[in-house]
Parts: sequence; structure tokens; C-alpha cells
Amino acid sequence: MSNFDGIVPALAQALEKRGYSDLTPVQKAVLELGQADALVSAQTGSGKTVAFGLAMAPTLLDGAERFGPAAAPLALAVAPTRELALQVTRELEWLYEPTGATVASCVGGMDMRTERRALERGAHIVVGTPGRLRDHITRNSLDMSTLKAVVLDEADEMLDLGFREDLEFILDAAPADRRTLMFSATVPRSIATLAQGYQRDAVRISAAGEEKQHLDIEYRALNVAQADRENAIINVLRFYEAKNALVFCNTRAAVNHLTARFNNRNFSVVALSGELSQNERSHALQAMRDGRAKVCIATDVAARGIDLPNLELVIHADLPTNPETLLHRSGRTGRAGRKGVSALIVPGSARRRTERLLQSAKLTATWASPPSADDVMRRDDERILADPAFDEPVKDDERAFIDALLARHGAEQVAAAFVRQCRSSRSAPEDLMDVAPFTPSRERLAGEKFAHRDETPSRRDDFGASVWFSLSVGRRQNAEPRWLIPMLCRAGSISKREIGAIKMQPEETFVQIAADWADRFVAAIGPDRKLQGTILVKRLDGTPDLSRAGYQPPSPDKKPHRGKAPFDPNAPKRKFDKRAPVDQRPAAAHEAKPWAKKPNKPKFENTGAPKHKKTKKRPS
Repeated sequence: MSNFDGIVPALAQALEKRGYSDLTPVQKAVLELGQADALVSAQTGSGKTVAFGLAMAPTLLDGAERFGPAAAPLALAVAPTRELALQVTRELEWLYEPTGATVASCVGGMDMRTERRALERGAHIVVGTPGRLRDHITRNSLDMSTLKAVVLDEADEMLDLGFREDLEFILDAAPADRRTLMFSATVPRSIATLAQGYQRDAVRISAAGEEKQHLDIEYRALNVAQADRENAIINVLRFYEAKNALVFCNTRAAVNHLTARFNNRNFSVVALSGELSQNERSHALQAMRDGRAKVCIATDVAARGIDLPNLELVIHADLPTNPETLLHRSGRTGRAGRKGVSALIVPGSARRRTERLLQSAKLTATWASPPSADDVMRRDDERILADPAFDEPVKDDERAFIDALLARHGAEQVAAAFVRQCRSSRSAPEDLMDVAPFTPSRERLAGEKFAHRDETPSRRDDFGASVWFSLSVGRRQNAEPRWLIPMLCRAGSISKREIGAIKMQPEETFVQIAADWADRFVAAIGPDRKLQGTILVKRLDGTPDLSRAGYQPPSPDKKPHRGKAPFDPNAPKRKFDKRAPVDQRPAAAHEAKPWAKKPNKPKFENTGAPKHKKTKKRPS
């Protein structure tokens, strides 16, 4: 007999075989749906994949214990990224294994011909990414006519990544009487609108404990000097010695830089970014799972949906741009009841921004300094003393050699050699600069809800050190700040807090970027220096001359216009007096501007001879 009531018997058998003893709140909630549509919001790591597998099983099996021969798919699951789609495929394969289901995947980066042959052979469940699924539908290789259920996993992320048009195309191609299940970490207005248009009387489910997100994650905000950011990450990795650690960066350039440095520091590290092929990304994740690598450095796009069972530490090398990204990054750890640590590397200039970020995410973090070199060494000593090898009895085949070692070198020298060997296998910790620990005041936290009003004031006179950039788009191209700012934030991996004044010109736009973020902004937009393929970005060496349509470098001493003396409000007014001598009169306009003086036109001497009618020349 199964311990799981209300579940299809074959799936209950798979859960028991997998070692499940109880269901999570979201998994229990979907069992009460019956055949209804659902809009489910639950935190990352709450078992949503198994939840929608259980939810659609009664619809797909329709009372049968096993599936019949595979033909056109009965269910379609859509995920935002390749990694998440492949992870969903693996989860559904073991969950539906007792039913004889065939699960096929259709994701970008894989051979489309192989996927087409798999679809031709038949599949009961198809899992894919929006763009690749749309391609298969357009090419008539994916038959949507027999679908009974469509699942949108991480629907909010798919809309954030710009897949709304693809999702609407897929849903329009599916039969009108199918079930539609939407799973999302949050339910913003865009998700509610999509659900209203494509679901029928959907049941709204909020998993218990959703308002208390990430209780198994310890958040630490580490106050560091700007020059010590990378050194602090090294010390954090060394201090925790996690089985798996994930370091998040905002740009591919930062990922490549940290990967190269950590490799040189003897860390077993792999990289994940959008520029890598699907095969390279799969090998990197597999290296993390089987223990060949312990540290993964990734961008947000590449790390969406990653589930590493031994992930114990998440480090935010670059601060997230919004609360949702912070929750998503941190949610890679602390899953399924396991504990985890999420460490934010906070330079001095980003303290207030980090406070606002944590408050918006409704999280409480412990503010502290990163582990010092002494802290790391003490933790190493604790690990050596707690090594289980010291609890094992001495074996008979080892005793003779142990006696020889002690007789030749002595116990103290043997112990010293053992300690040196243990320490040499690890990277040496870094010596960090002292930074005063920072604790946010109650008054500041209480006033943060009003801070957003002044976040982007119309005048940014107090913006601080900045760099100006020129964009090759202006008022004549209908450029507006309301669509320029999101584009700059998305392409440049910055937030609107790092954007100062925006000055529109007819053919170009000048944008002020905080000096600390200028190099990172340039690296994020890439070597072609273009936004959305057509807008050229140019870094300026000074301040743009807003009185003209062009640009001139700043001049330390502005000269009077055209040689005139500077205006003196206390000087007496000069009045022209016709009776004054000529040498005492003020200079005439043409004398002050000799270039404006017109030369006298010589008059032709009239000799009295008649002019020629045609040539108008006098006869000789």
C-alpha cells in the first residue's frame, strides 16, 4: 500500500522508490485540483516540477495505470532555459517511469533533426524552451492536436526574458479544451493578464510559507573595500569549503575574469555564461555534480533553473539588480530542507543600495566583515582536528611503517609535515583591508519606503563622479527615457540608480553613468558597442556641450565670447555722444569686429562713352 493518498498509484510507487517520505505544501495543494486549471505561486526549491507532474497525471492517464504506444504528445511543459528544461525532463522521466511514458525534449542548442526524429517516433510528454517549440510547431514537426495539458514552468522568468509572443503562439496552437497550469515564483500583473487570457476558471494556489521565503538560507552582507572584492570572495570560499559553491556575476566578462583568477588560485572551477554552447554548459554542470569541480561562476541567464544537490554556498560577486533576482540566485541553495548560505559582497559605495534590495525582498541579512586570513586558518585547523581519519584504528599493515616514521623523525616532526601537507593543498587566504562593520539604523530602514521617490530625480546635481556616453539616437528617432532606461539597464547590467542625467538632442542622446560602473557598463554591452543591434554607444572624455548638437571637451577657463570683455554689472553705462571728439567715441561695430567690415566697392569712372548693349563694356 502507498503512503501517498490521492496520487496515481504508479506515481506513488515512483515517489517511494525515490525516497520521498512526505510531500511539500505545493505538491499537496495541487492534488486537490481535479481537472481544473491552476495558477500556482511557490518559492524556488519547493518541488514545483514534481507538483505539476502529479497534477497532470490524472488528466493524461484518464484512469489507466500505464500509457499506450507513444504517438502525438499528450502534455507539453515549457521552461525558460535549456538547463531548466533538461532538468524538468529528468524529473518527469523518473516520476513517470512506472507508467511507461516517453518524455522528449526540444531545447535550443541541440540538434533539431534529432529532436524531429524523436517526435516522429512518438512521445507522451514533450518538454522544451519557447523558441525551439515554436520552431517545431511552425515546421509541422510537433503535433499539438492531441494535447490534454500545457504547463508553463517559471512563467514570470519567461516573460522577463521576452518570451511573451512565443508563449502566446504556443498557447494559441494548443487545443482550446486543454488544461493550462502556470507555475511561477511571483504573480505580477503580466502573469495575471496571461492567465486571464488563456485559462478557464483557474484555481489560485499560494503555497504555504510563501511569505516566509528561504528560511533555510542564512543571508550575510559582507562589507568590503572596493579593491578587495575578489580577495573577499576567495576568503569566503576558503572559509566555508562548501561541497558546491555558485558565484554570480552580472556580465560574461566578469565570469571569464573570475574563472581565470580562481583557476590560478588552485580552485576547481567551471564557468557558465550565455556564450557557451549547450554541450559545454552540460559538461560544466556534470563536473559540479560528480565532484570534479567545486566552484561554478555564472551569469543570471545561464544559471536559471540550476539544481545542484550539494550546493551549500551562493556568493553575489556583483549585486543583483532587483529583489526577484536576489531571491532566484539565493534559491539555488537551501532546497528541499537543506541549509545554505547566501553571501553578498558589498563595497562601501553600495551599502544603501544593498539595504533597499534586502528590504524590497523582505529579507534580513547579518552585516559583517568577510573572513580574514586568520579566520580562514583557524577554520582549516578545526577541519584538520575534526577529520574522521583520526578516529580510525591503526591497521596491522600500517603499524610497521608508522613505527619507522616515529623512530626516524619523531612525533612532532611527523605532525608538522602532516599540517604542512594539508595546508599546501589549499589556496592561501588573502589579507584584507580593515573596513568598519556596517549596521543599518532603524531610522534609515523606516525611511527606505520613501527613498524610491527620489531615486531618479529630474536633476542629478549630486550624482557624484560620472562618465558621459553618447547614444546614436535622438528626438527625431522618437527616443524617450522611459524606453532608453530599461534598455540601458538590461544591456549594460546596471540599475537605474547608476544612471544620472539624460539629455536628448535631435540626433543623439547623452547619458550620465556613475564612474564606478562605467567600465562594467562598457564590458557588458560588448565589443561592437551597440544596443539592440543599431544604437551605437560612444564613451566621452568630458562633459557634452548641451548648447549645441555636438560635443566638445571641457575647457577649464572659459574665454569671453568673441574677444569681448566679461560683463561687469557695476560698470557705468557708456552712452554715445555725437559732440564728443572722434578719438573719444566708443568703437563702432565694424571696428570691434574688423572681419565684419565690408570693403568699399570701387566705383567705375564715367568717361561719358555709351555702354555696349550686349557686353555692357565701353568701346576702346
